[in-house]
Amino acid sequence: MSERQLSELRREYTAGGLVEADLAPEPIAMFRRWLHDATVAGLYEPNAMVLATVALDGRPTARTVLLKGLDERGFAFFTNYDSRKGTELAANPACALVFLWHQLERQVRVEGEAQPLTEAESTSYFQSRPRASQLGAWASPQSQLVGSREEVDERYAEVAARFGDGEIPLPPRWGGYRVRPEAVEFWQGRRNRMHDRLRYRLAAASGSGWVTERLAP
Repeated sequence: MSERQLSELRREYTAGGLVEADLAPEPIAMFRRWLHDATVAGLYEPNAMVLATVALDGRPTARTVLLKGLDERGFAFFTNYDSRKGTELAANPACALVFLWHQLERQVRVEGEAQPLTEAESTSYFQSRPRASQLGAWASPQSQLVGSREEVDERYAEVAARFGDGEIPLPPRWGGYRVRPEAVEFWQGRRNRMHDRLRYRLAAASGSGWVTERLAP
């Protein structure tokens, strides 16, 4: 694809708009509405989200993970605590999430801090995972260098043989985080790139309530 062809890639957003009267009283309730819409629309992995963290050298890093828990406290996901994102969150819990639902012309941006879940919460989710995924959590030294694909497969086979048909416990360095939101922006595409952007923001550092505000597109 040429540079000109790339620059000409565009579409007009016509699905609808977003006004202040559409908003729920707080962002988690509003997010549930939009996640429901994305699920009902049959979008592929509507719970996929980009997680951005801050590396030890101050540079931003990002990757896609899956939302696996949601309540009034925030957005939960699971990982190896020794992975790159895990070590970065341990050093600096500030992070951001982005949900993008192309077909609905919608995006949600979350800014906040990630806090580890309790062992009981992580165990409860781990036990709900398919057995093959449980084995994978034990087998993979996530984000570490490996010599080959064969090495990865061998590690998995070793773990599978180790546990046999028995119960697989929670790995010692695996668990969840909950991102407690401090700001949540709901973005709805509009014609002529005049998009709607409505943001919930904590009124104070103490978290005494939410204010809503409109941002320029």
